[in-house]
Amino acid sequence: MKLTPELYFLALVATATVLMWIPYITARMFTRGAWQTLANPADPMYPPDPAWAERAQRAHANAVENLAVFAPLVIILAMLDASTPATILASKIYLGTRLVHYLVYAAGIPVVRTLSFLVGVGSTLVIAAAVLSHA
Repeated sequence: MKLTPELYFLALVATATVLMWIPYITARMFTRGAWQTLANPADPMYPPDPAWAERAQRAHANAVENLAVFAPLVIILAMLDASTPATILASKIYLGTRLVHYLVYAAGIPVVRTLSFLVGVGSTLVIAAAVLSHA
């Protein structure tokens, strides 16, 4: 199997997703200190994370949940050798929307967050349709 453009963008999405914990854990270190950050995060004796960091953590969880749907579809698409200009564009858009979603979620901008999420879902559905059309 060759590295298709969709697989390349999947690799970028996965890399971005694996790095999304860094901002909120860094915030926790500033709030609690490094040693307490390594302790139980739900311990009530520690101060809470800043609101933006809590939102960033939820955005990260959302990115992981959506990656679990996007990744298999892209892999199946590559296995079928079914890349099209539409699926390449959908992969690019998906990457962009996941980055926007993370940033605006952490910033607390709800309408843009929801719109970026929906565009990402649409991108995933474009790839799903390409996969299913080869059934």
